Amino acid sequence: MPAHQNGRATAPAPDRGLRLARAIAAMIPGAATARVSQCDPAQKWPSPHLRAYDEYGRLLTVTRAKGLTAARWIIRAHPAVDWAEAHDLDLTTGTLRPAVKAYATAGGR
Repeated sequence: MPAHQNGRATAPAPDRGLRLARAIAAMIPGAATARVSQCDPAQKWPSPHLRAYDEYGRLLTVTRAKGLTAARWIIRAHPAVDWAEAHDLDLTTGTLRPAVKAYATAGGR
């Protein structure tokens, strides 16, 4: 929510993304990256989904409640992003970028 000054909205603080990343990192200990999308593989309908990875790229276990809450926070903080595609939030810098798609075949083709 934007801060208000003299009845007019002001720009959000520049460190807002970093504060969000730190809050999620505190919620999910050991996480370095959060991958978020609007497509939960366990659902047939759109639903916020989060997977957390440690600094070595290993998948961490996240409860459904924590994952859903963190995914909603990230999605709401970045409304202009196309959430049909997965995005990675770096929890150390607060940087959001499109997720790299893994290739199923050898050689990356």
